[in-house]
Amino acid sequence: MNSTGAYEAIADQHSPASESPESLEIRDTQDTSQEAEAQNDREAQDKARRDAQEQARREAIETAPFVAVTIQSSGIHPSTSRMVTIDLVTLTSENIPVETFHAVLDSGTDPGPFHLHGVHEEEFRNAKKFSQVLKSLDRLIDGRTLIVHNAPRLWGFIVSEAKRAMNDAARTNRSNNRNNRRGGRGRRRQRVGHIPRPELIVDTLSSARRQGVVLDDVRVRGVAKTVGLAAPEAKASVERAQTAHRELSREETLLVAQLYFTMRNNGPLAELTPEELRADKFGLQRSHVRVQAQEAPRRLLNPGAYEPGKSLIAGMEVVVAPEIEMDPNIIIQATVDTGLAYSEKLTRQTSVVVCNQTRDIDGKAMHAQRKGIPLLSDVAFMRQVERVKEGRKDPKAS
Repeated sequence: MNSTGAYEAIADQHSPASESPESLEIRDTQDTSQEAEAQNDREAQDKARRDAQEQARREAIETAPFVAVTIQSSGIHPSTSRMVTIDLVTLTSENIPVETFHAVLDSGTDPGPFHLHGVHEEEFRNAKKFSQVLKSLDRLIDGRTLIVHNAPRLWGFIVSEAKRAMNDAARTNRSNNRNNRRGGRGRRRQRVGHIPRPELIVDTLSSARRQGVVLDDVRVRGVAKTVGLAAPEAKASVERAQTAHRELSREETLLVAQLYFTMRNNGPLAELTPEELRADKFGLQRSHVRVQAQEAPRRLLNPGAYEPGKSLIAGMEVVVAPEIEMDPNIIIQATVDTGLAYSEKLTRQTSVVVCNQTRDIDGKAMHAQRKGIPLLSDVAFMRQVERVKEGRKDPKAS
């Protein structure tokens, strides 16, 4: 046999075709086992990485269990406006800043006039989309006590923007999946984050009212000065107009934190969990009690304005002003339970306004007095709901 024939013979001996079925089965089993081991190693490494990240997150929250947040927006309501800037500071239990975050946001829409947010046009050129910062917000807010001023509005904007980013990502992922099934080039699945999950939400504006603070100016700086904190004048000035928006945002964020740490020693705080809140028709995050009361069908005729000294009548329309010390949910629930009708908006059909402030009033209480609608304090109202008279059914109600 020549050398070529010998080589072919040796090759034939080791070729897969010459192997017995038993050998092939053993080899397949070995390959499968190796692949399984490699997969197990990858999963173990991923789990170890996730565990390390979770441990680091817990330690970070233990060090800084609070996070103060302020925003600027293009308008008042989350349903019709967009967030323009967001500023966060995590804080220790002694109000010492630990980690900070600031972003100018590109919503793809008109950000509104400069005086609303103080952001120059050139700064928007490098702005990020909310979907690009949501994971960072999740990391800083999740598991912490969230301190804000005017929670319905601020939390409303955060939830609204997060949902919008998540919905956009979901649509993109569905589109990519369809393209993949048609043989198109596969794209990575977008994961933008989730709606932040704070442990608790504390509203410094509502807390001031809960503690009976009479406010002439409900803005952060106005409330801070009223409770005795050293704060910049709430009025606009040339100096403030020339200050970078990032610096002003951080100043306000730290002031919100200072408000909280001051007021928590002075009396009750307005505290809610995210699970207790839902969006109203304006996108403001309010309590389930409040939104459900507003949406409840009216089956009784409105007998008109409440007459002081007499009883409330089922069907009367009740408006609750912010200037009360009692939890508004208690007032609103009592309204619903006794057959009264609740309304967020004050109109000429309003029967009574619950408000503790009778002098130097503004807002709902001021409009009530102008329309001749009586005011009742929260305590007086709760006494009145104990003896509400029966109302008349509206024949038009289904």
